[in-house]
Amino acid sequence: MKKIILIVLLVISLFLSFKAHEKEYYTIPKDSIRFRIIPNSNTVEDLTMKEKVKTSIYDTIEKIEKESTDITSSRKSIQESISTINNKITTLFKENNYDKTFNINYGLNYFPEKTYKGVKYESGYYESMVVEIGEKQGDNYWCVLFPPLCLIDTEDTSKKEYTFFVKEIINRIKAS
Repeated sequence: MKKIILIVLLVISLFLSFKAHEKEYYTIPKDSIRFRIIPNSNTVEDLTMKEKVKTSIYDTIEKIEKESTDITSSRKSIQESISTINNKITTLFKENNYDKTFNINYGLNYFPEKTYKGVKYESGYYESMVVEIGEKQGDNYWCVLFPPLCLIDTEDTSKKEYTFFVKEIINRIKAS
């Protein structure tokens, strides 16, 4: 009987290869400060520039997060960093001959509903710093400056636990 079960499981394995289990989920607390970069469009050039903006200001975002001991210190650090972020983006656009305008807005900004890693985030106006590029029609990058979840998100989040479906079932059978 066990051989038949194993054969059936092997046939099923042809159709089901892997399943992923996320190990951790992060939810955004009510008292938080979000961050977004909205590119001009979804063209390769504009999405590449969004990534370049994120990379060019990463050290500033990291500094904001490391200096944040509470929401008040985060607000202060963000306000003190806006001119630095502005200068870095201006330089980046010039170096890349990228002719779009951009705006950095810190305050209450609208966020559409989003589902991320199985968690649904409601739409609404949230305290945030938003970098809007050009027509701001592209897929955005977003994270949370306070509590500091941006660095968590940029760390190796591709770490997923993959389990071979058949092996999992065989282990269950052996255990029983």
